Amino acid sequence: MSVLVEISGLRKAFGPLQVLRGIDLTVSRGEVVCVIGPSGSGKSTLLRCVNLLEEPTGGRVVVDGVELTDPDVDIDAARRRIGMVFQQFNLFSHLSVLDNLTIAQRKVLRRGRAEAERVARENLARVGLAEKIDAMPGQLSGGQQQRVAIARSLSMAPELMLFDEPTSALDPELVGDVLGVMRQLADEGMTMMVVTHEMQFAREVADRVLFMDGGVVVEEGPADEVIGEPRHERTRTFLSRVLDPTHHGPGDPTS
Repeated sequence: MSVLVEISGLRKAFGPLQVLRGIDLTVSRGEVVCVIGPSGSGKSTLLRCVNLLEEPTGGRVVVDGVELTDPDVDIDAARRRIGMVFQQFNLFSHLSVLDNLTIAQRKVLRRGRAEAERVARENLARVGLAEKIDAMPGQLSGGQQQRVAIARSLSMAPELMLFDEPTSALDPELVGDVLGVMRQLADEGMTMMVVTHEMQFAREVADRVLFMDGGVVVEEGPADEVIGEPRHERTRTFLSRVLDPTHHGPGDPTS
């Protein structure tokens, strides 16, 4: 498989705080990479550096042959090929579901109204919400809003989808529907980078799992190895706390 994402020597500092300390990573087309680790390990910052929502302090990020860290890059054009789904749904509350899905298509991709609506309907059907096209976001559950947010990203025909803990703001009973949509995308061959604390999802769906701690990738490999038989003590400690349902202390890494 050809490489879609190439990250080399990626560093990010916020003042004196070194959040990413030299990340090297490639993601192939059609690959699903799940990133796990404790809070503050740099997972979300890594994802946000991939589409330059955070500007790296050093290193290179190349997506589909375009170096996003090149000072002369057309970042808006490059970002069009990268969809991102956040913890919060970021829907426009004053716009209907249909308008949420068509506004960027029309303004950024310059699609006509009819084509934008056709694409919106297709992608709402993909996430199981075709009947909600005229609803307002406030009329939807959190899980439905997150699925609309996924459909909105898909409507831009991205090459790469980034998910930053997309289920962390949801009530537990709503998580399954969102993860089901993500499983479907993986089955369809979408290239995905997913920051998640859903270990079962990572085991079932990820081609590769990265465990991050302290701004570095401590361990990476197939999900069954990293989650099932981790080599590093830091990985084992983290997983023992995440997978132990009786542990809910102040250091709970899923918090």
